[in-house]
Amino acid sequence: MDEGVRRRYLKAMGVELWERRPPPGMAAQRPPDPPAALDEGVPPLPATTDLAPAADSPSPLDGPGPAGPDAALDWEGLRRAVRECRACGLRAGCRQTVFGVGDPQADLLVIGEAPGADEDRQGEPFVGRAGQLLNAMLLAMGLRREQVFIANVVKCRPPNNRDPQAGETTQCEPFLRRQIELIEPRVILSVGRVSAHSLLKTEVALGRLRGQVHRLGEPGIPLVVTYHPAYLLRSPEQKGRAWDDLQLALSLLQNPA
Repeated sequence: MDEGVRRRYLKAMGVELWERRPPPGMAAQRPPDPPAALDEGVPPLPATTDLAPAADSPSPLDGPGPAGPDAALDWEGLRRAVRECRACGLRAGCRQTVFGVGDPQADLLVIGEAPGADEDRQGEPFVGRAGQLLNAMLLAMGLRREQVFIANVVKCRPPNNRDPQAGETTQCEPFLRRQIELIEPRVILSVGRVSAHSLLKTEVALGRLRGQVHRLGEPGIPLVVTYHPAYLLRSPEQKGRAWDDLQLALSLLQNPA
């Protein structure tokens, strides 16, 4: 790749000089050729090497799960069900629910952890500093925010921005499951430890979940784990690894295994 193009790509994520490192166990791949400008549509996605999927893991798509919305609910019915939910105590302590935003037929579904203070005020996920970095990460992939769908594991802000508890993610799980069923994404990008643990039903460290293709539920949706943008703001030296994850997700969008 031309060095000037490479620098422009990485600048979208706030990195000027960055040598890409391949994920563990994978041969280095040629980064995708970007468009003339990152905001001029979606570029052709890169070719990929053969990726061996990880063993299937239980997920929100496996089995009936906890009681939740009717499986026949459309988008509007699901939004209403989320607004009216009082299954856990989070709703009483937040201003509004944060359903999700983006293209309801998106190929890429980004799943974060929980709304924060900015998200609770605006009713939209990833709108603070972490959201700005997520937008840059998407631009570095050649995607605009409105071309993907962005949601969280839980739809209400936990007190003081704490991590959602297991019972809270369990109660919210049917809503996320129905969103996945309606979107039918080709690839899921799970950002952050809470998201990855909730989706994959595991306690394995996030660093060990990276660099491989997981499968979500019976449809076997490819799922890639990466760091949460808020973590990358605190630990910018990890952006190189996050870039590897984004390229892995891109390769799957091009050639789902």
